Amino acid sequence: MPASPVDAPAGAVPMLRGAYVERRDLLALRDQIGRPRRRRARRERGERSSRVRGRGMDFAEVRAYQPGDDVRTIDWRVTARRNTVHTKVFHEERERPTLIVVEQTPSLFFGSRVRLKSAAAAEHAARLAWLSLARRERVGGLVLGAQDTARHRPLASVQAVARLLGDVACANQALARGQAPRPALGAALADITTAARGGHRIFLVSDCYGIAPEDRRALLRLARSNDVHALFVYDPLELELPPADQYQVTDGERVVAFDSANTGLRRSYRERFSARRDALLGLCRDAGVHAQLVATDQPWLP
Repeated sequence: MPASPVDAPAGAVPMLRGAYVERRDLLALRDQIGRPRRRRARRERGERSSRVRGRGMDFAEVRAYQPGDDVRTIDWRVTARRNTVHTKVFHEERERPTLIVVEQTPSLFFGSRVRLKSAAAAEHAARLAWLSLARRERVGGLVLGAQDTARHRPLASVQAVARLLGDVACANQALARGQAPRPALGAALADITTAARGGHRIFLVSDCYGIAPEDRRALLRLARSNDVHALFVYDPLELELPPADQYQVTDGERVVAFDSANTGLRRSYRERFSARRDALLGLCRDAGVHAQLVATDQPWLP
């Protein structure tokens, strides 16, 4: 079933719902984000300033002239007033490309409310891509599918984002019951580090079942020279068992029956999720990765 908009609380925007998303759904999200801002005439490439000092367009300060400084930057008014040579210093602008890494693997092909985790991850990835483009950033990414990975070099164009989201939709629609799990995100960290050698803003959108404690070193290496954010998608049914009753669940092959009224079962189920959540957040904190959890029934909050 393709995704369709669903009402959201005040202050949020409508969500996509359903088991699958289509390319047109993800492209249409651009209208909720807005168009790229018009550059100011005094700006060059990039909208963000780095800490690197150099000859750019943004004035930083006036300081005493030092051997090697460009004579063209001498501030003659301050020089005359203080009777010593002073020069202007500027912030050098650096472009920060955005890399969207979105997982569309069998572990995300699950959901109990509004949509599947895979559909939620696809929507959040699309919104991040359009938001980054609206900030005049180059946008690329990796789409981790059930079988392979699609790679997109960061480019500052609507067509580039559309190609990225087309692959997200294809990977999403290729998901089906009974597919073998694939620990995609952990295995892809080396690939991501190669694609983003420094100065990137990276968004990891996944349920992060493919991340393990042994991936800490790879995350550290990635976050050392990039601004890394992790968006962990989960379903409310992973957090808490359904109301007390007799249930049967299946993965398409096996059937398991359980009684959700069992107090011990409910407690151990809740504790298992909490332990996994705390381990993930701790791993990201130690690696310098900004992490956030978002449920499948939770809308995008601007």
